Amino acid sequence: MAADGEQEGRPFDRERAREVLAEACRSAGFSAAGAREAAFGENAVFALAAEPVVVRIGRGAALLERARREAEVAAWLAAEGVPAVRPAPGAPGALLVSGHPVTFWARLPEPVRPAGGADLGALLRRVHALGEPPFRLPRRDLLAGVGRWLAAAAGHIDPADAAYLLRRRDEHAERIADLRPLLPRGPIHGDALPRNVHVGPDGPVLVDLETFADDLREHDLVVMALARDRYGLPEAEYRAFTGAYGRDADAEWEGAAALRGARETASAAWVAQHAPGDPRAREEFRRRVASLRAGDPTVRWHAF
Repeated sequence: MAADGEQEGRPFDRERAREVLAEACRSAGFSAAGAREAAFGENAVFALAAEPVVVRIGRGAALLERARREAEVAAWLAAEGVPAVRPAPGAPGALLVSGHPVTFWARLPEPVRPAGGADLGALLRRVHALGEPPFRLPRRDLLAGVGRWLAAAAGHIDPADAAYLLRRRDEHAERIADLRPLLPRGPIHGDALPRNVHVGPDGPVLVDLETFADDLREHDLVVMALARDRYGLPEAEYRAFTGAYGRDADAEWEGAAALRGARETASAAWVAQHAPGDPRAREEFRRRVASLRAGDPTVRWHAF
């Protein structure tokens, strides 16, 4: 059986993503001609040229349920009046195409400006004020993908580094399980960064809803602190975020270090999946793992 993200031994690269895009569009009645790649990471994302539709393609069949839940989350947020990306009108639900989950989304208008910390903080306040949805949300398992990402990089990264991250994953999973939260549990975005906010003519909207979960609200709050410390997010942007949200969990909560450590572990492993085809990913993976091994939080990581 092919591994997640592969079909008959083929890696999920840009060529493979284009093939799946063409097949998915034929099935859904869209044209893939002239489609523009908008992103290539955990998903391949394409903006169609002939219709105002964005197509997201996941790396493996195991992610189909997550893709289906993302569409449910979008419909729920629409009913609750929370600004967020919506499924494309008239498009089918999540499809499994040659072993890859595919979803279709309404293309947002061109941004009027980059999203900032205040935009994100205000949207998270609205999300965190919601009650339970009419369907089950999973817990936010930051570390669930670590093994899969490292396996995808086998033969392209140092096995000792992979083993180190797997041990670190297990250690941080235990630490998270024992945390006492600062805030009540409930619905969260799960990957709360300005890159997941789109500011159009009608204001900011949330995008990339696939990590929505029911868990510690602090998951959504420590991400920006990590962005400040590891990726060089300006302090002013971080303060704009905490000001708009109304709390600074990184400063107020003793559990922040454990949650940040888990996210660092996941972020280091996430880069590994790109290592087979990208020497920049291999270099960044080594940088991240070396800084974790050294316990040096001052090493800046490069966004990838």
